[in-house]
Amino acid sequence: MVEVFLPSTYDRAVPYELFARLREESPVCRVPEPPVGPWRAGAGYWAVFRHADVKHVLRTPEDFSSYLGATQIRDPDTPSDLEFVQVQMLNMDPPGHSRLRRIVAAAFTPRAVRALERTIERRAAALFGEGECDFVEVAADLPVWTLAHVMGVPAQDRRLLYDWASRVIGYQDADYAGLSTADVASLTPMGRHAVKARPEPRPGVNPRSRAALADMFAYAHALGEAPVDDESVMSAMRKGGLTEAEFENMFFLFAVAGNETLRNGIPGGLLTLLQHSDQLERLRAHPELLDSAVEEMLRFWPPVMHFRRTATRDLTLGGQRVRAGEKVVVYHASANRDPAVFPGPDRFDIARTPNDHVSFGFGPHFCLGAHLARAQLRSVFRELLRWDVELAGPPRRLTSNFQNGLKHLPVRLSSRKTC
Repeated sequence: MVEVFLPSTYDRAVPYELFARLREESPVCRVPEPPVGPWRAGAGYWAVFRHADVKHVLRTPEDFSSYLGATQIRDPDTPSDLEFVQVQMLNMDPPGHSRLRRIVAAAFTPRAVRALERTIERRAAALFGEGECDFVEVAADLPVWTLAHVMGVPAQDRRLLYDWASRVIGYQDADYAGLSTADVASLTPMGRHAVKARPEPRPGVNPRSRAALADMFAYAHALGEAPVDDESVMSAMRKGGLTEAEFENMFFLFAVAGNETLRNGIPGGLLTLLQHSDQLERLRAHPELLDSAVEEMLRFWPPVMHFRRTATRDLTLGGQRVRAGEKVVVYHASANRDPAVFPGPDRFDIARTPNDHVSFGFGPHFCLGAHLARAQLRSVFRELLRWDVELAGPPRRLTSNFQNGLKHLPVRLSSRKTC
């Protein structure tokens, strides 16, 4: 079962046929963690493939903890690294998780997102023009711009958000691991200060560690001391009584996790539509299906393929005896194709309803930014319906066993002729 773990497996495609076989034959099974390049071997983990089991793990933090070993398959490099990331909201269990979530939740309510939608729609409308482009690069603009707006990051420094997310989400891919695209001369003094704090890349060092992201945390503290809009997330973080480590980890969560979902989901959604031209034409003919189409894109192309938990006690899951302290990894990508929940799971159907996908998670850790992500997806694809889009070259996938991403999606855009 090592194929499930190896990043190289996902160079070609998400292994849905393998997931289907495992759901049927070994819905909870052991997966080894051999060394990969400069990264050391791990202890192995229990992989969970069925929708019902995935939801059970995600809704029972008392049995399957986000805190004990954090939420990545790879263990933090040192005990101090683990201690640092354990104060991140993503890596906490209730009630600590609930306290942090409440501090920033007001910025992501449906009401708050509705107030932003017009602005997001205008930004989306400005993204596209006639001719060829790399849609991955074009689509990255909207989530970066939106996050910068919500966080109060100056326009000159937005590209830093892109670079930090690239280094973290793409660390298994040589093209992304050392990415640095920001024009230093155009940055604010805060941005230039952050660039100077960037550590030298060290192969094998966990990219989520505090040492590897010293530049991002230097920027977070500088921004935290700068004047910001009283309605911004940074303002809420200032007033929330966060510790230094909590503040840094909250900034990380917004700058990276708030970025990656859309950077993967928007290009993945377009490629899925282009590969299912009947559904694209159906959406053009019935734009009222946009909401359900967005949900189906999320199901069919989950931006994140798995998350890890750690068993808090000896227990049985899917007929397997899991010991306290063992890793348990739930595969959203497999759960989203479970035929027990989704009739014709490999069929892309923009009118599918109900659509109980788990691409935004489930339970206490259901994605805080789901409303904002959906608003951005709707805005992009509503605008794209005004254009004829065709592939202008082969797509290239991100090398990652965690992120379901594309590195390149060459497309050709032309204005649709209307009668």
